[in-house]
Amino acid sequence: MSIVDILVCPDCRSTLSVDSSRDELVCGTCQLAYPVRDGVPVMIVDKARKLETS
Repeated sequence: MSIVDILVCPDCRSTLSVDSSRDELVCGTCQLAYPVRDGVPVMIVDKARKLETS
């Protein structure tokens, strides 16, 4: 079990996926990407990046 299996989106409580190329944890439900800085996820909604929609 990894830490990603335990963490949920602080906004909507959905599961997160890992985007290794951008060092982010991504919530597909509310379309937010949480940065991972120095190996530590920053799980603050105000610090999350809104994903672009096509």
